[in-house]
Amino acid sequence: MTACRLLTRAVSLLEVRGLTRSYYGVHALRGVDLSVEAGRITGLIGPNGAGKTTLFNCISGLVPPDDGTVRFDGRVVTRWRPDRITGAGLVRTFQIARGFPLLSVLENLLLYGTQQPGEHLVHAVLRSPAARRREAALRERARSIAGRLNLTRMLDQRAAELSGGQKKLLEIGRALMAEPKLLLLDEPVAGVNPTLAREIGEHLRALVVEGISVLLIEHHMDTIAALCDPVIVMAEGRHLRQGSFAELAGDPVVQEAYMGRRR
Repeated sequence: MTACRLLTRAVSLLEVRGLTRSYYGVHALRGVDLSVEAGRITGLIGPNGAGKTTLFNCISGLVPPDDGTVRFDGRVVTRWRPDRITGAGLVRTFQIARGFPLLSVLENLLLYGTQQPGEHLVHAVLRSPAARRREAALRERARSIAGRLNLTRMLDQRAAELSGGQKKLLEIGRALMAEPKLLLLDEPVAGVNPTLAREIGEHLRALVVEGISVLLIEHHMDTIAALCDPVIVMAEGRHLRQGSFAELAGDPVVQEAYMGRRR
């Protein structure tokens, strides 16, 4: 039993322990404990107001927790700056696609590449050979990511001109430019048609095969059922249940969390 527990800890890429967060006296997170294993697509579900997005905000450094710890890839990253967490390989997307609407798809992708030459004054001004090589590598990576996400035709279009589904793909592409080990995806198929939702699912499966793990918030249960194992259920700011989708679908406690207590 002890050996099994040690093995489970060894493959836990993300561990959250006792995470709390309140807003003006309202408890959004009430001591959340969860683990995400490497090499999986883990689902995170729960009714509206369960605390899912607040959890993502705290894990990714966008909002500091009141208490608790976040450990990623063996290091405690609690209260790190968001850019430092991203640099460590923990990258999140947003439910409403962000980015720069007036920039092209290619420019949006390039902005999220790592080790930007423009971040160093000397390289930016002198345009050293190393800076030019890095810029070329980032451009090649951006084109490669656009190709895998079927965005090559849109590379020169402004992000504002994309459809809702294409913006979702661009959001994933920008995250991939940051070279993630773990992707936190906030409703990646919300508002897209079923065909594109299936396409996004195939992209996520391919990423896991390549060594990128995924923690996925989604309200579309068909997507959760098709992609995720395990699935974590949150309710009222707490970790409620964890298991396969089939197990959770028949769990009375989970049903009550979604539907309310029957009278």
